[in-house]
Amino acid sequence: MAGILNPSGTTPDANKERPWVFALLIVPMAVLSNGVISGGLSFLLSKQGVPMARSASIISLLNLPQTIYFLWSPITDFWIRRRTWLMLAATTSAIGLVIFFQIKNLASPAAVSLLFLSACFAQLVVAACGGIMGSLRSEAVRRRASSFYQGGSLAFGAAGIYVVATLAERMSLGHLGWVIAAMVALPSLVALAAPKQDVITAESASAIFKRIGREFRGTFFRWKALPYTLVVLFPMGSGAAIGLLPGLATDYHISGQQVAWMNGLAGSALTALGALAATLIPVRVRASVGYILVCLVNEATLVVLWLGPLRPSTYFIGATLYLFTIGTCYAMFTAVVLEFLGDSGKSGSARYSIINSMGNVPVVYMIAVDGLGYGRWGTRGLPAADAVVGFLGGTLLLIHFLSRKRATPEGIDSTASIKDVRG
Repeated sequence: MAGILNPSGTTPDANKERPWVFALLIVPMAVLSNGVISGGLSFLLSKQGVPMARSASIISLLNLPQTIYFLWSPITDFWIRRRTWLMLAATTSAIGLVIFFQIKNLASPAAVSLLFLSACFAQLVVAACGGIMGSLRSEAVRRRASSFYQGGSLAFGAAGIYVVATLAERMSLGHLGWVIAAMVALPSLVALAAPKQDVITAESASAIFKRIGREFRGTFFRWKALPYTLVVLFPMGSGAAIGLLPGLATDYHISGQQVAWMNGLAGSALTALGALAATLIPVRVRASVGYILVCLVNEATLVVLWLGPLRPSTYFIGATLYLFTIGTCYAMFTAVVLEFLGDSGKSGSARYSIINSMGNVPVVYMIAVDGLGYGRWGTRGLPAADAVVGFLGGTLLLIHFLSRKRATPEGIDSTASIKDVRG
C-alpha cells in the first residue's frame, strides 16, 4: 500500500481516513437489498394475497442486480467523484422506493420493474464504496473499513426487515415508503465525511483507457492473481448455510418463534458483531491468510450441528458460533477483495465490483452442495457437506499462502496512483 507504515500498520494520515463512515455508507444498499427485497417484501406480498411461488420468483429476479452489477458499476469511476455517485445513487433509489410503495399492487409488472431499477442504482453504492475503500492508504485502516462496511450492511439490513415488518401493520404502504426512502437516502450524506479524495486531472480519452488497461492487467492478468481468484471462488466461508439452518430447526426440536429469533434479529446481531470482531485480527496477518483461517473456524462450528445430539441446545450453540464467525468471514472477505484490488486508481470501482461479484459464485454452488448433503444423509448431512467441502478447500489454499512470502499487491503502482484517485 502507499505510504509509510508504522509498526501498527497505519500511515501518518490514517486518522483522517475515518473507516467508521463505511458502516453508514453501505446502508442504502443494505436497507433496500437486504431489508426490503430479501427480507420484508415477501411479507408485504403475502399480505396482498400473492402466492408464495410468485413471490419467490419476484424476489429472485430482484436479487439479480447483486450478481451482475459489475456490468454498469464502471460508471462510478467517471465524470464525478465516487462519493457524489454514492449520494446520487442512494437518492435515486429512495425516489424509486417512494413511488413503488404508492402502487397498490406490489406484484404488478410496473412495481417490480421500478423496484428492480432501484436495486440497480443501489448497487452503485456498493461500487462507489469499493472504489473509495480501495483508495485508503494503510492496511490497518482498510481492515477496519472492511469490518465497519460488513457490520453496517448486516446490522442495517436487519433493521430494514424489522421496520418493514413492524410498520406495515401500523401505517399505510405510502407512508411506509417515505420511511424506508429516508433510511436509504439520509445515511448517504455521510459520504461528505468520507476520506478526502483528489480530483483526477484532465486527460485525453486514449490516456485514460491506456491507464485503465494497465490497471486491469495489473490486477487480473498476472500469475499472482490466480491464488486470489481461487480464494474468492473457493467454497469455504460462503455462508450458504445461513438460509438453510432454519429448515433443520424442527429436527432439533426448535419452535418457530425460536427460529425467528435465532435466525432473525439475534442472528443479524451476531453476524454484525462477528464482522466488527475482525478488527482484532492483527494487520501483520495477511488478509488472505486471516480470511482462510477464519473460514476454517467457521466450517469447524458446523461440526457441532453435524455430530452433536439433536437437541435445542445443540442448535443454539452451533447456530450462534456459525453466525458469529460467518460475520468475521464476510469482513475478512472484503479485506481480501481490497488486497486483490490494490489501489483504486482510475478503475477501482469497476475492478472491485468484478471481484466482489465473483464472491457470489460459491454461495450459489454451496447451497446446491448443502442440499445434496441433506438429500443423501438427512439432517446431519447438510452441515457435514458444508464443513467437509469448505475445510478441504480452505486447507489447500492455506498451504499455498503460508508457503509464500508476503508481498504488497501489485495491482497498481501505488506511488503513481495515489494522487489520481477520486471518491
